[in-house]
Amino acid sequence: MTAIRRLALITALCAFALIALGALVRATNSGLSCPDWPTCYGQWVLTPSEFARIPDPGYTYGQVMLEWVHRLIAGVVVGPLVLALLALLVWHRRARPGLLAAGFVLLALLIVQKLLGGITVLDRNSPWSVALHLGNALFVLATLLWIAARTSDPARAEGATGLVPLAAISSVLVFATITSAAVVAKSGASLACSTWPLCDGALLPDLLDPLIRANFTHRLLAALAALSLTWLAVSALRANAAPELKRLARLAALLVWVEVLLGAATVWSEIATALAVLHQAVGVAVFAAVVFLLWRLREAFRVAPLGARDGLALRGA
Repeated sequence: MTAIRRLALITALCAFALIALGALVRATNSGLSCPDWPTCYGQWVLTPSEFARIPDPGYTYGQVMLEWVHRLIAGVVVGPLVLALLALLVWHRRARPGLLAAGFVLLALLIVQKLLGGITVLDRNSPWSVALHLGNALFVLATLLWIAARTSDPARAEGATGLVPLAAISSVLVFATITSAAVVAKSGASLACSTWPLCDGALLPDLLDPLIRANFTHRLLAALAALSLTWLAVSALRANAAPELKRLARLAALLVWVEVLLGAATVWSEIATALAVLHQAVGVAVFAAVVFLLWRLREAFRVAPLGARDGLALRGA
């Protein structure tokens, strides 16, 4: 199973890089620099000379290349890696039959991701289409991490059960925070609250304004995610769990507070491009850390001896 785990982790790393590149595409307003899909101005490879002949494109060639490279990595790097991983899972289907279903789920998510990429372009980067595109990318990442977790040596199970629901709640909160950020960015609400931590000096701003409401909702979700991950880290340190699980919990908590500070710096800088990209990249890293922790916790409990499970259940009650 080592080959499957390594390929799943490599593919997850590439998916993470692709999501971070997507943040750069969005931060530089390059998402519609290729107005058609799957080609770019009707070309699979748009050369500078061909671009120069386009009347008033409204974008620079650099912006076009950002969008084109984003599509290229999705098509010739992440896609083939997913297919290779699926082939490995088919080859080892008798040894680990449960993993094959995850491979087909991953393939389905990849196909949906391709279609959502096209819809995002054709729908002119509407907030809902961008949020769905990003959310599905996170599902792809989570599935890859699940495969990696299932093919890793199980961690010690003691103290795991009480952490599973907390890790699940934290994962949902981080997912909601990231996708809400996409809505905020594409709806033009990034500076609807122009100060931080208060919204224009108010603890509870005017929520009748849809832009302020979107921004405030994102901040509220971020605060809940930070508190949940902090609680998860403290609970993991107190539990009799494997050091690996404690490290993952600490990492997720550390990253989420870095993310909070990056969010503040992004507002203070009036959405500087570098900070905006780093903000999303760290947010996705938080998601990856807590989701991988969740899968490792579930795996630890799944393989725990029956007696250990009963004892954990009694302590959890």
